[in-house]
Amino acid sequence: MKAALIEKIGEPYVISDVDIAEPLGHEVLIDVKGSGLCHSDLTIATNDFGMPLPICQGHEVSGIAVALGPEVRSIKVGDHVVACLVDYCGHCDQCLRGHQTACRNRGGLARTPGQAPRLTRGGEFVLQLGDLGGFAEQVLTHENQLTPIDKAVPFDRAALLGCGVVTGAGAVINSAKVRFGQTVAVIGCGGVGLNAIQAAALSGARRVIAVDLQPGKLAMAKKFGATDLVNPADGDPVEQVRALTDGHGVDHAFEVIGLAPTLEQATKMLDHFGTAYVIGMQKPGARFPANVDPVDPNGMLNHEQQLRAVYMGTTTAKYDIPLYADLYLQGRFNLDDLVSQTIALDQINEGYEALMGGQVARSVITF
Repeated sequence: MKAALIEKIGEPYVISDVDIAEPLGHEVLIDVKGSGLCHSDLTIATNDFGMPLPICQGHEVSGIAVALGPEVRSIKVGDHVVACLVDYCGHCDQCLRGHQTACRNRGGLARTPGQAPRLTRGGEFVLQLGDLGGFAEQVLTHENQLTPIDKAVPFDRAALLGCGVVTGAGAVINSAKVRFGQTVAVIGCGGVGLNAIQAAALSGARRVIAVDLQPGKLAMAKKFGATDLVNPADGDPVEQVRALTDGHGVDHAFEVIGLAPTLEQATKMLDHFGTAYVIGMQKPGARFPANVDPVDPNGMLNHEQQLRAVYMGTTTAKYDIPLYADLYLQGRFNLDDLVSQTIALDQINEGYEALMGGQVARSVITF
């Protein structure tokens, strides 16, 4: 099959022929129909995290199940499915407590060293990032990472449910549990940020403040339910947010970009009892606080503020993904405007250039 691979860190994706194995055990083979271009993949492609090369990335995936391992129980051939990075064993203490994103055996759904690799090129191992590898014509993965959804959801929209939606909306609904009448700031209005914004609006937040340097992204945020728009080019974003909240600050501040300085800003936007959330993936070696304007821990103490990291929106994928799909089909959750463009696999580099230029919310590879 064809796949887009990272062969050298910091260099463009290369379209290559890759061999994919037949499904074993609980594995499912899917024909990929949609694969979203997430910024997290670009972060890994341009920074050395010590992963073996080549890498097949892509973790926002939708498709059709075409072959099953003999032990698969939750997927049928012909199902429309969405893949998710949350790989959970289902039997450790965290899984049994309902904390699948905290599974003790994360990464345990991959093939063991004694088994043939799922992906190879010329007989050599190809890393399947997140045990998915969706920048390819097919994906072979464990059934726990796949969720069947209503076939009425278009594949390009469905793909975004697996990461951008569950990460952004999940951070608001599952992690922060934003309540009716509370105030929210979202720093970064890309695909994840827009989902956080619409989830906050859906939860009944009194103010949903979108923060971004790109006027186009701020205009999009308004469409997704932002009540107020803050552009840091117009002045200190912390002061702008405080001015919008009578000087008090917000109950919840979500940092989606993945930068230490904006995370510091999130902590300084908080009201009493407020919480700042680390959502965006940071580069290797990132440290918080940065040395530019350190956070005052006594200030946070006196105001009983919190800083919390959130992985994948504290998602229970097999529950949350069908829920958002239903809300979309009911006209209550906007997936249509998240898809800025659909592209072919061999246009992946151009797609990421558009993402970095702030021109799109999401590009989706379609097959």
